[in-house]
Amino acid sequence: MSSALNRKVPSAPAGGTAPPAVRRRSRRAKVTAVAFALPALALLGALVGYPILFSVGRSLFDASGDRFVGLDNYQEIFADPATLKAVRNTAIWVVVAPALLTGVGLILAVLTERIRWATAFKLLIFMPMAVSFLAAGITFRLVYDQDPQRGVLNAAAVAIHDSFSDASAYPGARPRGNDVLTASDGGFRTVKPAEPGESLVLGLVGLPPASLPTTAHAAAPAAASDDAISGVVYLDFVPGGGGKPGEVDPQEKGLPHMAVELVKPGGVVATTTTADDGSFRFTDAAGGGEVRLPAKNFAPPYTGVSWLGPTLITPAIIGAYLWIWTGFAMVLIGAGLSSLPRETLEAARMDGAGEWQIFRRITVPLLAPVLGVVFVTLVINVMKVFDLVYIIAPGPVQEDANVLALQMWLVSFGGGNNQGLGSAIGVVLLLLVLPAMALNIRRFRRSSR
Repeated sequence: MSSALNRKVPSAPAGGTAPPAVRRRSRRAKVTAVAFALPALALLGALVGYPILFSVGRSLFDASGDRFVGLDNYQEIFADPATLKAVRNTAIWVVVAPALLTGVGLILAVLTERIRWATAFKLLIFMPMAVSFLAAGITFRLVYDQDPQRGVLNAAAVAIHDSFSDASAYPGARPRGNDVLTASDGGFRTVKPAEPGESLVLGLVGLPPASLPTTAHAAAPAAASDDAISGVVYLDFVPGGGGKPGEVDPQEKGLPHMAVELVKPGGVVATTTTADDGSFRFTDAAGGGEVRLPAKNFAPPYTGVSWLGPTLITPAIIGAYLWIWTGFAMVLIGAGLSSLPRETLEAARMDGAGEWQIFRRITVPLLAPVLGVVFVTLVINVMKVFDLVYIIAPGPVQEDANVLALQMWLVSFGGGNNQGLGSAIGVVLLLLVLPAMALNIRRFRRSSR
């Protein structure tokens, strides 16, 4: 025992040089580390390093790859309107999507701490992460469909609109081509002024008989009167054929609840609506005047918002992206929130701080590192967005929704067949991503220390 205790441990000489045994162990450890890392490094070089170097080299050649053009492809990036629009849209994505996702994720993470079924709620919000971008794009292409019978958003928009505004009763109706009515400001008016005692027969077509209101009765002209202008508005069409155009047949129905106006040079002097049999009457029509069926009778029905149009296509796709990635932001921020020192929050409450003050002055500052990681990760991700834009945006407006990743594919393989320019766009996209990646790596190193 005493000999073991008195045995001296080899120490480094005064000059600082390690003993040979220590140096051998150190070299052996380095060789072992390199041997274990070599397969991963080789795979990383084959899948990442080589494609990057090849793309840089390919970007210096023309479309065929035979002629060296130097930086001409990079100059073309900033001269091509389509690529400049893709750069602008990518900038919109980078500014809007990560900020919205981080904010929404923070709010949901804080709120889920206060609900009873927090785990189930988090699972529900996180579930879209399990859906592929292809499936999500197809889903939202239907959600944003212009037809309210298919698009969920437009179905809701039409329902809300029609709750506050009456839809026109006879969209698409028009005169049969007789000499009684002519077009006027979206509606129709009589070709010549009507005189007191006259009874007008105003036949319209362009309406399926099945679309008429259930209150529609057989058309019947109003009785003529010496001091009144009367008439009938009816569907001048007999199902199955027959009947005489311009005349009221027994099988034809009147168009009820249609607005009719009496117009004189000074403007509209009287307004009425047709009865269930399509008849109308202006009782005080001294001097006569034009009879007009205003445009509100024939306005096309409200069909909702053009979500997939040139104006809203980028916000619509960003909305789909938010649906997918909100769960990611919420879970990461929630993990950071659960590690906050509870005694700090309780001390603030005991000092009289309100929940909003605690959130703004304590929770958010303490979560700043986590929020930064989430934000930078999302910035890197949105720079590479491709699937949603390609699937959701219809062909005619795809250029309005274009982003750099999609432009790179379109130029290289989607019809442009210019892999030199496509490689240049890929290199530019890599250069834009590198600062965000470096910032994220720096944050990870700080957190590990």
